Amino acid sequence: MLLVIDSANIESIQELNEFFPVDGVTTNPTIITKEKRPFLPLLKDIRSIISKEKMLFVQVLQEYAEEMVKEAVYLKEEIGGNLYIKIPVTAEGIKAIKQLKQQGIRTLATAIYTPMQALVAAKAGADFVAPYVNRIDNLAGDGVQVVRDIVESFDRYQLSCQVLAASFKNTQQVHGVGLAGAHGLTVGPEILKSLVEHPVTESNVKQFVENWKLFYGESCNSVIHTQ
Repeated sequence: MLLVIDSANIESIQELNEFFPVDGVTTNPTIITKEKRPFLPLLKDIRSIISKEKMLFVQVLQEYAEEMVKEAVYLKEEIGGNLYIKIPVTAEGIKAIKQLKQQGIRTLATAIYTPMQALVAAKAGADFVAPYVNRIDNLAGDGVQVVRDIVESFDRYQLSCQVLAASFKNTQQVHGVGLAGAHGLTVGPEILKSLVEHPVTESNVKQFVENWKLFYGESCNSVIHTQ
């Protein structure tokens, strides 16, 4: 499963990229503006942190296909590396995905709320689709089930498009999409950290250390040079 950071905060990305086996970073216009920095320099800083090999997802702003394509080409030229252009699943967005596929520019279809939106985007040539799990839940839907339905439809029709689940409120939702067969997930820094946090784990570690010191002495706090 792909593990992607949903953030444009340089400090968070540096920390998470160091400690976790992340595969890349997703951004969107809202995430970008929160950093209050010039757009391209920020993206280039992110690219320098994660390397050219890891995935970076950047979203277009225009509403019409021709302009979306122009922005996508510009971003590809300016940022480079393993870049994916995020395109919303409007009719114009689907048109843009088709055109970008012909130009060899990889895309992620974003703002997915239904399996049919995902299926159309995949047939148009999207490399990824991003169903909004928590936002679907907030609309009285079932985000995890939508992910499951998308995965099953892709398998049934042998589509190579992958599901990068997005929009999470808690780790239970993350666990659910994993069981549903999502190919990857993109989560904010706090959710990502919480995936390995558990109070009992922390207490276990403390007990191991206490038992060690009871036998080897308070001054012996490492296995190195222990007699």
